[in-house]
Amino acid sequence: MNDSNRTDPSDVSDFDPNRASALEGRAQAAPETIAGRSAGVDVSSPGWERVTLEKLAFAALNEQKATRRWKTFVRLSWLAFFIFLVWFALSRGASSNNVSVPHTAVVEIKGEIADGADASAEFVNAALRAAFEDEGAKAVVLLINSPGGSPVQAGMMNDEIVRLKAKHNKPVYAVVGETCASAAYYIAASADKIFVNKASIVGSIGVLMDGFGFTGLMEKLGVDRRLMTAGENKGFLDPFSPQTEQQRAYAQTMLNQIHQQFIAVVKNGRGKRLKETPEMFSGLFWTGQQAIELGLADQLGSLDYVAREIVKTEEIIDYTRRENVAERLAKKFGAAIGAGAIQTLKAIPSIR
Repeated sequence: MNDSNRTDPSDVSDFDPNRASALEGRAQAAPETIAGRSAGVDVSSPGWERVTLEKLAFAALNEQKATRRWKTFVRLSWLAFFIFLVWFALSRGASSNNVSVPHTAVVEIKGEIADGADASAEFVNAALRAAFEDEGAKAVVLLINSPGGSPVQAGMMNDEIVRLKAKHNKPVYAVVGETCASAAYYIAASADKIFVNKASIVGSIGVLMDGFGFTGLMEKLGVDRRLMTAGENKGFLDPFSPQTEQQRAYAQTMLNQIHQQFIAVVKNGRGKRLKETPEMFSGLFWTGQQAIELGLADQLGSLDYVAREIVKTEEIIDYTRRENVAERLAKKFGAAIGAGAIQTLKAIPSIR
């Protein structure tokens, strides 16, 4: 079948030499000519190369400016995001001072009592002040679940509770969860009444200082401790140096003094309710039921029971200062990795 419209390759009668030369010239055009045309410059005009370079330079500068603006925008966005996180954490962690409805105020003391922890004097005392200053708070409940910790932090909380009670004339009740031992009981002793579960652990009225000594191991390994001090007792309690009897006696005297301070706080807080025994201040602990029998606690009861039956206000508002989002993120990414091991090897053991 013949197609009248098909071009025969052998037919070259329509070939135009001038057109072919023009096409070849375009294909072989110099790169700068192509760049000039791309920049919208008339390549037939004089000095078009300089104009092209200027336009390309300005285009590069504009692109760099756009990149810098974008980087600045991204950084400001991240900054705004973290500011929002901090604001959100603080707004949630702070207690409202505008609550006017009658309620039972709660401040939780949970975990180790230590500087920098949630159960620190800084955070707990701030929550206590907010609770006492709220006119709607009819009573303040210390919700305690702690094995103890720093006697310094506990003493600061105890003093603040006593001060706030006298200033605002509001009752304070301690409600014990699993444990209220050592420094935690130091705080609870400031309450007007202590409520426990029959299986709660209560007591441990004593003081300890712990640490490690590696002198024997160092001798076996042939390790020589080279500690230089200015002051006879500057290396006192160094775990890699031997402890003298004078140093041991000094530490024991200090512990005894802190122990007597603890005992005085308990006696002052519990008063005639205490049924003192030889073991009461020995560091032993008891169940909640035994604590009631000894006068270390008053009666069985939970938070809801205290709010409903004692305070007569079932509405409960928590004033506890919580760990904020930034701290959680820091811990999540390993900011606290190894903290326990480091604390164990500190030169000066902690007192609890």
